[in-house]
Amino acid sequence: MVGIFWEAGMERVLGLTGRMVLNLLYVMSRIALLVTNTLYWSFLAPVKGKGLRWRATVEQFVEYGMHSLPIVTLISFLIGAIIAMQSAYQLHRFGAERYIADLVAVSGMRELGPLMTAILIAGRNGSAITAEIGTMKVAEELDALRVIGLNPIKFLVVPRFLGMALAVPCVTIISVLVLIAGGFSLTVVVLAQEPYQYLERTAEALLAKDFATGMLKSLFFAFAICFVGVYKGFQVEGGAEGVGKQTTSSVVTSITAIIFIDLIFTSLFYFI
Repeated sequence: MVGIFWEAGMERVLGLTGRMVLNLLYVMSRIALLVTNTLYWSFLAPVKGKGLRWRATVEQFVEYGMHSLPIVTLISFLIGAIIAMQSAYQLHRFGAERYIADLVAVSGMRELGPLMTAILIAGRNGSAITAEIGTMKVAEELDALRVIGLNPIKFLVVPRFLGMALAVPCVTIISVLVLIAGGFSLTVVVLAQEPYQYLERTAEALLAKDFATGMLKSLFFAFAICFVGVYKGFQVEGGAEGVGKQTTSSVVTSITAIIFIDLIFTSLFYFI
């Protein structure tokens, strides 16, 4: 009897594992195909004279970049002030308050600036990408595009991909500057540190390596936000309820991917 239950349990475990692996391979293959087609229509097709929707790309850049600035700058300023306050609490024990600027600048450029920007844009715009494409799929507008001879990747995905790839790094730079300004404001106003000393320490702390790290991360964050949003949009089924489920899944998956990418690059640059 025990052997029967053991065999049945192992069969279920192995069956579940097999289904999970097959589903993962299927998803990875679909995403790889999506990425390949997007890169083709973004860079190779225009060279061959097949055109690029520049106007739509600029519109997406404005939506993802300019319209995201208010919330990103607000959060970045507050995060900068919080980092400065927490750093002052710890460094005061050792009489090393002058290093507050170093902590704010380096952590903002390498980690918090790119990370917070990506998470906010994922919540604001990644979900919108899924909802827009999902609604079009439910309304059979994607099929209509194919019928009239328009490629959905070129027409819908490429402008969003290029707009996101341009917007996230640009917003990240502004986010880092505002984050440093938040730390500067709290340190100078509340902790009464000399403004010149803070700016001098910031300039000495930041290196070209820190800037390169933050920008490279932000670019890959943009890829993750865009492709997760687009993929989830194409997977919508079942009407409005399906749109809602995939939109929620898009935000969760995007943030998880962003954290995972951040871990990879942080580990990589730690040894460089």
